[in-house]
Amino acid sequence: MTRKYGQGVALAGALLLSLSLSACGSDAPAAPAAQAPASAAVPVTKPFTGLRPTSVEIPKIGAKSSLITVLPNKDGQISVPSVKNPMQAAWYRLSPVPGDVGPAIVLGHVDGNHQPGIFYKLKDVNPGDEVDIERSDGKKLKFVVDHKEQVPKDTFPTQAVFGNTDKPQLRLITCGGVFDHAEHSYKDNIVVYANLVS
Repeated sequence: MTRKYGQGVALAGALLLSLSLSACGSDAPAAPAAQAPASAAVPVTKPFTGLRPTSVEIPKIGAKSSLITVLPNKDGQISVPSVKNPMQAAWYRLSPVPGDVGPAIVLGHVDGNHQPGIFYKLKDVNPGDEVDIERSDGKKLKFVVDHKEQVPKDTFPTQAVFGNTDKPQLRLITCGGVFDHAEHSYKDNIVVYANLVS
């Protein structure tokens, strides 16, 4: 079945302004996340039995995790895995399923609970590195990194991350840069862009 995410994903991205994972590390209280559109505000704990990614692995940095499904919470804020379990990665369910046309979004903590997170070394990923995704239908997909960037959260590249693509792609996102103790948040995001190769 072909899915057309197009304007829906771009609109969600535009209204969110940035995924900007304000709570993607540290043990301090999180700063408020960007607001999601009201129509996307559904409970994050709602069971999801449809096709979904089940795990992510990045051999270059030794990162491997199951994938939980996250959505905006009832307050309209982007949910992230609990900082008490920083090794847990998540798939943002308002993005395409990895392997479908469009930018699938996978996010994870850089640290938390006084230990490194699943994407602690995401900044060390380079073009040509492999990212493996398994799905609930048994398919194993291989993506190859095209490029990465470190960007300030207040200039998050919304269109580049959420915008329409004509092929299956993957975005891996975590926090990076300097930790702002006053805001209880890292100032930047690390974004890795990858293309499906098999």
